[in-house]
Amino acid sequence: MKKGRLRVLLGAAPGVGKTYTMLEEGKRLAAEGNDVVVAFVETHGRAATAAMVDGLEVVPRNAVAHRGMDLAEMDLDAVLARRPAIALVDELAHTNAPGSRHAKRWQDVDELLDAGIDVISTVNAQHIESLGDVVLQITGVPQRETIPDRVLRDADQIEVVDLAPQALRDRLSGGLVYPAERIDAALSNYFRLGNLTALRELALLWLADEVDSALKAYRAEHGIDRTWEARERVVVALTGGPEGETLLRRGARIASRSSGGELIAVHVTNPDGMRPRHPGALDAQRTLAEQLGGSFHQVVGEDVPRALVEFAKASDATQLVIGVSRRSRLAAALSGPGIGATVIRESGDIDVHIVTHASAGSRFSLPKLGGSLGRRRLIAGGAIALVAGPLLSWLLVSQHTEASITSDVLAYQLLVIVVALVGGIWPALFAAVLSGLTLNFLFVAPVHTLTIADPRQFLALVFYVANALLVSYVVDQAARRTSEARRAAAESQLLAGMAGSVLRGEDALQAMVTRTREAFGLSGVRLVIDGTVRVADGEPTPDDRVTSVALAGGAVLELHGRDLEASERRLLQVIATQIEQAIEHGALTSAASTAGVLAETDRVRSALLAAVGHDLRRPLTSASAAVSALRTPDLRLETSERAELLDTAAESLDSLAALVTDLLDVSRVQAGALGVSLAPTHLADVVFAALDELALGPADVELDLADDTLPVQADAVLLQRVVVNLLANAVRHSPAGERVRVATSTFREQSELRVVDRGPGVPVERRDEIFTPFQRLGDTDNETGLGLGLALSKGFAEGMRGSLEVEDTPGGGLTMVVTLPVAEPDGPVANAPASPAGPPAASAPPTEKETP
Repeated sequence: MKKGRLRVLLGAAPGVGKTYTMLEEGKRLAAEGNDVVVAFVETHGRAATAAMVDGLEVVPRNAVAHRGMDLAEMDLDAVLARRPAIALVDELAHTNAPGSRHAKRWQDVDELLDAGIDVISTVNAQHIESLGDVVLQITGVPQRETIPDRVLRDADQIEVVDLAPQALRDRLSGGLVYPAERIDAALSNYFRLGNLTALRELALLWLADEVDSALKAYRAEHGIDRTWEARERVVVALTGGPEGETLLRRGARIASRSSGGELIAVHVTNPDGMRPRHPGALDAQRTLAEQLGGSFHQVVGEDVPRALVEFAKASDATQLVIGVSRRSRLAAALSGPGIGATVIRESGDIDVHIVTHASAGSRFSLPKLGGSLGRRRLIAGGAIALVAGPLLSWLLVSQHTEASITSDVLAYQLLVIVVALVGGIWPALFAAVLSGLTLNFLFVAPVHTLTIADPRQFLALVFYVANALLVSYVVDQAARRTSEARRAAAESQLLAGMAGSVLRGEDALQAMVTRTREAFGLSGVRLVIDGTVRVADGEPTPDDRVTSVALAGGAVLELHGRDLEASERRLLQVIATQIEQAIEHGALTSAASTAGVLAETDRVRSALLAAVGHDLRRPLTSASAAVSALRTPDLRLETSERAELLDTAAESLDSLAALVTDLLDVSRVQAGALGVSLAPTHLADVVFAALDELALGPADVELDLADDTLPVQADAVLLQRVVVNLLANAVRHSPAGERVRVATSTFREQSELRVVDRGPGVPVERRDEIFTPFQRLGDTDNETGLGLGLALSKGFAEGMRGSLEVEDTPGGGLTMVVTLPVAEPDGPVANAPASPAGPPAASAPPTEKETP
């Protein structure tokens, strides 16, 4: 049987129009004579979307019982039995209710495709599994419902349904996306302009990467080896000189010529040079690269051209931008081909752009070569001696007179000094001996013979050699000091880059491992702690040499690639020390977190003690007074009065019993301290348990519990006490016929529970009073019960690392917001405490699946 085709409409955020577009396409296909059915669609209460369903055949949904509720899911068997040509299935990443055949809706779609049914579906970029960490950084909302990337990559067609961020916010403000009571929270949280812009870019870039992968697959299938430069990756080489800004802007223009072009700036630090000529210039260029949308990298390499080309190849660069050499023509002639010529020779398929700039060849100086006089300077010094020596001799012979012997000697001496400055000791010694012998042969009688008739002539040769030794020694020491200083500067720049990565918010260990691999040009670096790879960067190969560095606490830093030189190992030890400090900092942070739990426990205990005294005193006083009156023999009471006193005593004693029960539920007293047992807890479970305890049903409470609300880190017993108190207050103050609304949502690393009423509200100037222990803004009766009070509820929320805040309800009323941290994804989820009121109360199922 031929497999069906999958067409996915990809959106950047809820409300961009994916479902509307899917239904619109379904109507178009149906009008062309295709057999189209709506297998599942979620309108989210949007009138325009619901209107698009009219005229299309809708397969009835399947009711799945869960926690006493009937949840509507796609009836997979009914769609398979109907066997349409095209099925419209909304929300591809949806998690099915427990008890369904498949856990995820995309698995239902796979079965439809296997049956030969074409499917059109929708999904948001936030639900793509590989983008989860990026979406969390952008929005702060961890995604529970995700879809594997392979499902989308296997789709036959992916289309982006796009809407400008401001246009989406306008739709939201107009009530076209969410109900009125959710608009303010959505606009200030998930639907901020920056969030929507970043999500839009993320969706487009993901699709661009998919197109790039499809292009590579096509080229591989058809045996096309030649590069198709559909997407530019431009590497700009920075030296830290003033030309850097020119090179970056030129590179940015090249990258912008193609869609999705990337700009990558790299600075190769060498012990011999490439040091910024102006303080702060390299930092300014790093900032400019980031402003232009690029990234900045720093590597250490002995051979600057080779390190640059290797980095460009590793980055899959298509273009390499370098500047014209700043050396003068004399320096270039003395030292041979520069970096540009070597880069061009070794670049292979990478196009090299050599950009001129204001500093090109503008200075006259001796060649800046090797560290403490490398091979190039030795060769240059010898070449000067061999070439300039004969030329100087020819010139002096042609102008020689008996009176010019002094100038002849000084000319040869100058030659020796120049050779010493350029080539160091060995070329200088060669030039000194050659100059002395030439002077003796050409200018000292008898001429044209090598004889020493006078000891002073031998002494002159000794002076030549001494001068050569002294000058070359000074030059060599200066070069060595310069090399050491530049090496120190290179190491400082690398360490500063690591520190800057951490300060910019990157993960400390990951940033250090990444910078270490880039700096030494390694194929991979791994940090192993207790036998487990904690952080890794790069892809080691089987042929790599492995260098291991033992760290404190049994950790090991593994470097895969070439063997490091002695000078590099010294730098490696400094990096290892920083990594050790980062590991230690992580351990201290963990210890501080543990200490924080004790502080939170103490805060809950303080709130409890502050409130219980008042709670106990009031019902005890009322009960004692009622009983005393009943026991007074001289006091004659009517039957109604006696009944009223008995009722007062009973109510007070019931209040005491309820208070003691609450204390037993929330107390885990060990050695005089109240313990808070934090565990992953579903807000929905706690809400249902609270409704059961208060015997509230659909007539009293409207539920809006988002499916993608993540479990929170909380004590289920304490949290239920908080919710019970908030619900009781909200129901008490709500007008007759108005239901209390309970909603949940997740934003960044926190989940919120909102209890919304339409009552009279609380004036802003008196909001602090409602959190004063057992103050009800004028309540003095003994009929409403004491409970634990908002003060204790706030203490419980804060003890669970959360908060309890007050907001105005749009249109009038009060909204109590409980905010709690999201639980770790792999932790066991705690159940809500069993409710004493029997089975769960009937309530409306959650309808909104998209992130608020």
